[in-house]
Amino acid sequence: MNTQPAAEPFADETPGQALVRGFLHRPHGDPATRMPDPSRAGALVLTHGAGSNCRAPLLVAVAEAFSTAGFLVLRCDLPFRQARPHGPPFGGSAAQDRDGLRRALQVINPLAPGRLFLGGHSYGGRQASMLLAEDAALAAGLLLLSYPLHPPKNPSQLRTAHFPKLRVQSLFVHGTRDPFGSIDEMRSALELLAAPRNLLVIEGAGHDLSAGGHKEVGRKTMEAFGGFMGIKSQAL
Repeated sequence: MNTQPAAEPFADETPGQALVRGFLHRPHGDPATRMPDPSRAGALVLTHGAGSNCRAPLLVAVAEAFSTAGFLVLRCDLPFRQARPHGPPFGGSAAQDRDGLRRALQVINPLAPGRLFLGGHSYGGRQASMLLAEDAALAAGLLLLSYPLHPPKNPSQLRTAHFPKLRVQSLFVHGTRDPFGSIDEMRSALELLAAPRNLLVIEGAGHDLSAGGHKEVGRKTMEAFGGFMGIKSQAL
């Protein structure tokens, strides 16, 4: 029987650099569910939405699914969340949050062989995608959970200006009841991307992707991501 090991608290406090704080999931799992060559899996930096932190149940479930499949995963708090435990990001803090993700990628990259990926839920995914639109060399691909395509009830205010600049593979995971964008709206927005992209639809799920349980969403996300990125476990 496979026992899920506890994630390790992680921090990098290099002077003059953005603080990186979160939890590290090391590769583990039964031989039947591990990648045949763990070096092909690599590492994933994963962050949270505007109203949450890196302890969010969705992030934990996704991180556990990926680490079981052979990934090293860092769940990290964005700088705005490090500055205060509750509340949305400060106005004008987005650039600082992207700097925090950049630093997290730099810190994790030497710790695992294989490719490096970046992901996030909602606001965190938006900042992750904006960062890679600025510098595609930072990571090999994106995992975007419930991308906030537009504010609820305001579909004209699209957050897609940077999409044409994205040059990395991107997997979007989106619920059919997400008020931040319908499935049809997401499919239209994805046409703006020149790089390979895919959309995993979670039936009945809202913005938190809790329909059917976060563990099941984590499993589906890992399967879709592994197949799309060309990283398949023996179980797929």
